[in-house]
Amino acid sequence: MEELIKVIILGIIEGLTEFLPVSSTGHMILAGHLLGYEGGAADSFKIVVQLGAVLAVFVLYFRRYMDILKDMVRLKLNVPNKLNVIHMILAMLPALIVYLIFKDFIKNDLFGPGPVLISLAAGGVLMIVAELAKRRVTSENTDDITYGQALGIGLFQCLALWPGFSRSGSTISGGMLLGTSRKAAADFTFIISVPVMLGATVLDLYDSRDLLTKDDLVLFLIGGAASFIVAMLAVVTFLNLIKRLRLTWFALYRFALAGLFYWIVMA
Repeated sequence: MEELIKVIILGIIEGLTEFLPVSSTGHMILAGHLLGYEGGAADSFKIVVQLGAVLAVFVLYFRRYMDILKDMVRLKLNVPNKLNVIHMILAMLPALIVYLIFKDFIKNDLFGPGPVLISLAAGGVLMIVAELAKRRVTSENTDDITYGQALGIGLFQCLALWPGFSRSGSTISGGMLLGTSRKAAADFTFIISVPVMLGATVLDLYDSRDLLTKDDLVLFLIGGAASFIVAMLAVVTFLNLIKRLRLTWFALYRFALAGLFYWIVMA
C-alpha cells in the first residue's frame, strides 16, 4: 500500500509538471528522494510514467497526428509548407542516437538529486537566454517550421536527456533561438513528445526487463493512469499558459526550486 501511494503521488506530480518547462522528471526524482522511492525500478518508473501524461497530448493533437499519418499512408512524405513526418524524424533522431550511446551513463550517473539541481539551474539559464536573445521570427506556426529548424530543435532536445533540464524547456528555448515563435515552438514540442516518450518507454522497459517484476509493472500502470487523468484535466490550461508567459518566469521558478531542494536534500 505504501508503494502504491508513492506512485500515485508521483503520477500526479508528473501530470501537473509535464506541460511546463520546469522538468517533470526532475520533480519526480526530487520527490522520489523525499518519499524514499529510489532504485532501478523507480528510475524506470520516472521515465515510463511520463507516457501517461503525454497520452493527453495525443488526445489534444489527435487531428494533427491523423493528418500526418494520412500523408504517410499516401506516401506524401515531403509535403511543402506543412508539418510532416520528416520534420518529426529530424527532431527525434538526435536524442535517440545520444540516448542509445549514453543510456547507461544517464541512468547510473544523472538520476540523482545533485545532477538534477544543476540541470534545473542550467535549463533556467538557457530559457533566459532564449527570451533575451535578439532574433527574427521566421516561423509563426508549426507549418512554417523548416527542416533545419526541426533538426536544430532535435539537437536542443538532447539536453533533456539530462534529468531536470526539461524537454519542453530545452526544445521551446531552442526553437525560439532558431527563429520560431513561442507558440510554434510549444506546439511542435508537444507534437513530437508522443513518439519520443513512446520510444523512450519501450527502450527503457526492454533494458530493464530483468530488473522489473509483475508488481512493478502494475505500479507503473497505476502511476501512468494517475498521470493521464491529472494531465487531461490540466493540459489545455497549462499549454495556453506556456504559450503566453515568458520563459523567464519559469526560469525563476526553477532557480527557486533548485535552491529549496539544495537546502532540504543536499545541505
